[in-house]
Amino acid sequence: MNTTRTIGRPVGLRHAASNTQQGSRGPNVIRIVLVDDHAVIRQALRMLLESHAELEVVADVENGREAVQAVEKLQPDVVLMDVVMPGLNGLEATRQIRRSCPGTRVVMLSGFVDEDQLLDSIRSGASGYIIKKSDVSELVLAIQTVHRGNSYFSSALSEGFDLAEVLYQAKRTDQRNGVEALTSREREVLQLIAEGYTNQGIANELYISVKTVEAHKAHIMAKLHARNRTDLIRYAIRKGIVRLESVEEAQSMLGPDVGALAG
Repeated sequence: MNTTRTIGRPVGLRHAASNTQQGSRGPNVIRIVLVDDHAVIRQALRMLLESHAELEVVADVENGREAVQAVEKLQPDVVLMDVVMPGLNGLEATRQIRRSCPGTRVVMLSGFVDEDQLLDSIRSGASGYIIKKSDVSELVLAIQTVHRGNSYFSSALSEGFDLAEVLYQAKRTDQRNGVEALTSREREVLQLIAEGYTNQGIANELYISVKTVEAHKAHIMAKLHARNRTDLIRYAIRKGIVRLESVEEAQSMLGPDVGALAG
């Protein structure tokens, strides 16, 4: 692939918060948490990154909820975050991590170039966005760059759209609507709805009452101007909150009306 690097504008030269328990490689390494729902990808990334003496993978987890817990416990310097994962996606996990651990930087890992996904990633608080087909040298450079307090975006992003325009739009607050208008809890409920969870299942997953779930669902539908659950699933797929294959359970529950979700 083309390995030309595109480094964005600095977003504040604040280093990650120090941790009293330094990694086994010494006090100057960059401590990393890997987040991806595919074990093979996590294992491969761990081996590639730990071949560099200045990098240490302190944890690898399979979903956003585990990522939030790992970051709060380990206080890493950088998180490599898959965008679309079951349970809690990378965008919402990034929002929660940036609120609870502002010194930790997040680099999103995506399987493809998508302008809306990039925009949502930046607004979620990510400092970088890397395409998974990038070579390891670019990934290492991205980690080093965001650790220094700057932004990093794959060079492939500049091939399909105007990256400067996306960065400008991400800073604007007057045009935020849709998923940006939802609360953190509402975004979690939306994802679980799209993944086929019943109201009781959502209540069990989030440790809240069914009545609270119903209230969240009503607020979500009003904010997204959705008429039914099918509209919510279609919206979640379009926004990259869930993968199309992740709603197979919902399709079997809701019948043929969900067949055109990707349309």
